[in-house]
Amino acid sequence: MENKGNHMSRTDKAVQLTKPGTTDMKIGIIGAGAIGSAFARALARVGIGADISNSRGPASLASLVQEIGPTARAVEPAEAARADIVLVAVNWSKLPAALASLPEWAGRIVIDANNPLVVEGDQLKRVDLNGRLSSEVFSELAPGARVVKAFNHLPAASLSGDPKHEGGRRVLFFSGDDAEAKSQVGALIGRLGFFGIDLGPLSTGARLAQPGGPLAALNLVKFD
Repeated sequence: MENKGNHMSRTDKAVQLTKPGTTDMKIGIIGAGAIGSAFARALARVGIGADISNSRGPASLASLVQEIGPTARAVEPAEAARADIVLVAVNWSKLPAALASLPEWAGRIVIDANNPLVVEGDQLKRVDLNGRLSSEVFSELAPGARVVKAFNHLPAASLSGDPKHEGGRRVLFFSGDDAEAKSQVGALIGRLGFFGIDLGPLSTGARLAQPGGPLAALNLVKFD
């Protein structure tokens, strides 16, 4: 697979995610549904700690944390939001409430893994955002955060499973407007064993990878 787009770059090397003088960064997760849980399992596979939270409280996550193992910890959303990097993956209709009572982001990196989808009857339908990007809406709900769009275009099973496939690595797209934040998320993607492709700023990349975009649900493998 070649990268020919002007705005796309690749992250094919795992970078050590640490702060000077400390051990590995702690990752916070807000939303313990399919994507949030899959992300926690992927982190555990490479020994990265995760603070997992949901709207029902830490006690409701006891079985999940026990399954994942010692790298996972169940916490309140406000505590998860204080991590070095925070992934948010909640139902679109519940997103405003999930983000409303959290501490100020103060420049922390927030991964937007959400898609504007709602369940109507037995069908999953896209929410009409009147031409706006879902990450634009998300960014307004998380003022002060350095938003990176990632982990939203593959099914949960592909995120939690082995990223190696038939001699290659599964591709994960990411995009954002802050270069340092994208570098950190790209390094995380690489450390998890995936092949990261930087799609550029949110105005370009988020549109490509959100539902209705040409890269949504695209499951690619990069062969070295």
